[in-house]
Amino acid sequence: MKKIPALIILLFCIQLHSQTFIKFNGATALLLVPNVGIETSIGEKTTFSADVMASFWESFNGHHPMKFVTVTPEVRYHFKEKYNGFYAGAHIGADKYELQKWNYWNSNKYEDGFGYRIGATVGYNLKLNDKFLLDIFVGGGWHQGFYHGYYNDGTPGRYEKAPNYNKSGEWLPYRGGVMISYKL
Repeated sequence: MKKIPALIILLFCIQLHSQTFIKFNGATALLLVPNVGIETSIGEKTTFSADVMASFWESFNGHHPMKFVTVTPEVRYHFKEKYNGFYAGAHIGADKYELQKWNYWNSNKYEDGFGYRIGATVGYNLKLNDKFLLDIFVGGGWHQGFYHGYYNDGTPGRYEKAPNYNKSGEWLPYRGGVMISYKL
C-alpha cells in the first residue's frame, strides 16, 4: 500500500524536475548584487517564478548604505510557448532594506525599513539549447514602504518623527536583468 503514494510522488517529481529552471541574473552580478531564482511549469502556457535578490553593500559612494533583500514570486504567461519568446508576469513581493532613497541622494539621510511590491514584468526567453536559455526582463510597479529615517553623518536620532513607521508609496521600476537559466 505504501508503494502507490511513493510512486505518485516519484512521478510528480520527475514531471516537475523536467520543466524546472534554476536562474542567475548576470546583469546584477556585475554590480555585486546576487539575484537567483527558480521557474517551473504550472500550465500549458503559464509558469511560476520565484527569485531572491540581495545587496550587501555597507556603503555606496562613500557613506550611503545600500543593503536590501527582495523576494518576488510571480506567475508568467508565455504568448508563444513556455520558455520561448515573449511573456508577461504579475507579482507580489516583499523586501527589507537599509538604503538611501533616490529622492535623498544629495542629502545626509537614509531609510531602514521593509515593504511590499505589487507589479508586472515583461520579458523574452531566448533558447540557447535544450538546457540553457536567457531570460531578458524588466519590471516595476507599486512599492509601499514602512521605514525609520536616520542621518548617515553621525547626527543622532531620526530625521522624521512618525510614532511607529513612516510610510512611503511610489511607482518604481525595480526589476530587470538577464537571467542565465539552466534546465534541471
